[in-house]
Amino acid sequence: MSRLVVLDTPALYYRSFYALPSSITASDGTPVGALRGLLDTIAGLAEDLATTRIVAAMDGDWRPSFRTAILPEYKAQRVQDEETGSETPDDLKPQIPLIREALRLAGIPVLEIPDTEADDIIGSFAAQMGPDDELVVVSPDRDLISVLRADRRIQLHRPRPKGQWAPLTYADVPAEYGVKGGEPYRQMAALRGDPSDGLAGVPGIGEKTAAKLLTGYGGLDELFRAAYSGAKDHGLSPKRAAALIEHEDAVRRAEEVMTVLQDIDVLPAARDAAGVPQRMNSEALIAFGARWGAERATARLVRALGDEAPPAPDEPSPAAGRQSRRDQLPEFAGPSWTTAELWGFDLETTGLDPQTVHVVTAACVRLGRVDGCIQPLEIRTWLADPGIEIPEAASSVHGITSDYAHKHGADRTAVVTEVIACLDSIRRRGGCVVGHNIVYDLTVLEAERRRLGLSTAVADVLPPIFDTLVLDREIDRFRRGKRTLSDLCAAWDVELDNHHDALADAAAAGCILWAMADKHEAIAKGSGAQLHAAQIEWKRAQAADLEEFLRSKGRRATINPDWPLEILS
Repeated sequence: MSRLVVLDTPALYYRSFYALPSSITASDGTPVGALRGLLDTIAGLAEDLATTRIVAAMDGDWRPSFRTAILPEYKAQRVQDEETGSETPDDLKPQIPLIREALRLAGIPVLEIPDTEADDIIGSFAAQMGPDDELVVVSPDRDLISVLRADRRIQLHRPRPKGQWAPLTYADVPAEYGVKGGEPYRQMAALRGDPSDGLAGVPGIGEKTAAKLLTGYGGLDELFRAAYSGAKDHGLSPKRAAALIEHEDAVRRAEEVMTVLQDIDVLPAARDAAGVPQRMNSEALIAFGARWGAERATARLVRALGDEAPPAPDEPSPAAGRQSRRDQLPEFAGPSWTTAELWGFDLETTGLDPQTVHVVTAACVRLGRVDGCIQPLEIRTWLADPGIEIPEAASSVHGITSDYAHKHGADRTAVVTEVIACLDSIRRRGGCVVGHNIVYDLTVLEAERRRLGLSTAVADVLPPIFDTLVLDREIDRFRRGKRTLSDLCAAWDVELDNHHDALADAAAAGCILWAMADKHEAIAKGSGAQLHAAQIEWKRAQAADLEEFLRSKGRRATINPDWPLEILS
């Protein structure tokens, strides 16, 4: 049997929902960010994995009764509506029926079993597929590592930076997590705990310690016997032994709650998945996309599942529409962003990968016209001790050495907290923020926020964002050459002194935006929210155009369309 892809659908649409701004809406104002993100994800997976055999696993109940009977606090802290027991945010609720309808029109089997979670459906596929079948589970949820088995060809595809997916197999688990396979991983997770699921774990035992203990003693039962016997090997100190004994019941119940079902009848859905291209109603799916503002996503999905996308009824296809408007910007109706506060923003960091680097410097500068010239009106800057050595390659760019940052830099947690608070303050005052390739800076900030355990997500406090890279590519699509900040300064006649200084770069981005507004009335007329929403579409279109160009040259590539920040793992 060929490769079968099973989607952890709720985890994927939640991931898109939290990564994309609520300003992505259909013409009637219905939020559709999760819908678009999920359809793009499915299309990209079908392209990359070269298969149309896809099943969408859904939650019949996100808190099944058999799990809450074992552990009443299971996911209890996620409940947003006490009356209904729902965890679904208001802006996501209207999108779930749309997601179901899109999957139906695409011909993708949807498997949903009352009083079970999508994880149970995935666990049943893992148990019931034959040894020669290939199963690809797509989920950002690490708990599904537990379904990996030595006797099955199973991969867990997890999201990675720049729109990529990283496969994890049974053989990869020891190197990644220090335990040998799926079942030991579940035991390790029960010891470590997971506050988001209401699993407390054992105080003082983190992931690495749990892995060392389980590997040393051979399993959970053996570990508890060692704790009761007073053993002191493999990092089992008296303090840890006492904590294990005190919390044994919680760990046992957590392991039971995390054990997925294996006996759901899933094989009929696997057979149905072989007929996805035949069941897909491509014309209806394209019309659905036109109705709900997801034209590009549905057209890409139709192509990925084996058919050419027809144009939407009574209007040109998205690609044709884009071609016909190549030399004009859309008409916007105010109030113009030029009447609000405009802040330039920039970070300098320890490297290039936005999901792993640490912040070194940050700058926010409010800009406005003074006697006809754009001038800084208010400045905020930060220098952080990044907590790691700054590589020489990074220091050579921004000039901050490790010694200098360690000696003069503020605590990194304090800096990241203050920068996020600054963005929130701008938002509350009705201002806007501009940066060059700002998706990098905002992704760095969100990744840092997560690493440091800060509660306020960057996406929740963002004011309207302007990205001079996205705007420049849309205004002047066919200008040859690079589009670095210094290149744009030259193109828009903006002075740039002390390039790669956060304050200088933030100010330059703001001056470029004002220069764009002076030359293009459409840019000046739009509100911050209108231009923010437009840039989301422009970035997606630009990514798709570049993918198409590279493929025309024989180069297979996936260009990340995420904006204004990347979806994080």
